[in-house]
Amino acid sequence: MRARRGVTAVAIATTLAFTVAGCGGEAGKQGDTGSSAESPRPPDAGKGDDGGSEVPEPSRTLAVVKGSDELVLTLTSAQRDSGGFVTVNGQVKNTGSESFYGVSAWRGNEQEIVRNSGRSVGGATLVDNKGKKRYYVLRDTEGRCLCTTGVSKVEAGRSVAVFMQFPAPPEKTTGVDFQLPGFPSTPIELTS
Repeated sequence: MRARRGVTAVAIATTLAFTVAGCGGEAGKQGDTGSSAESPRPPDAGKGDDGGSEVPEPSRTLAVVKGSDELVLTLTSAQRDSGGFVTVNGQVKNTGSESFYGVSAWRGNEQEIVRNSGRSVGGATLVDNKGKKRYYVLRDTEGRCLCTTGVSKVEAGRSVAVFMQFPAPPEKTTGVDFQLPGFPSTPIELTS
């Protein structure tokens, strides 16, 4: 009986030692973000950072739109996802000399978005001119937009990464017009 208890105690101690050793792992290594490369959202794009950061210059550009107050919206991708969505990614850069605080206009005026998403880019739309249909930013089951939230300002000389998810237009639709409040509408191409 004592021998059996001793073997059990050794097995438990060994298991705990391996578990503790496994927890240390490589999570602290530089560059490990803990996010999957297949995620439809860009890293840290779901939540804003209150003013902007050093967002790298985009390697690919779909459209560049100049808005009010020396803001420049650069759209970098508009990709169809396998689940029937279109994810639009980009950045808003403040090229002016003063911080921009008018970001509340970006959320649009739909009460559900305003109430549940706070500061967001939930007012963005896609327009299929040929199909005569407008697409609004998707919402989760609690009414929050599937888009960048939490941006309260864009500091002078800084950029804020943004993303928005929309229902996908029909497969035959390859081009749509994108519009974010405060910026003129611009045509973009959808990719698969």
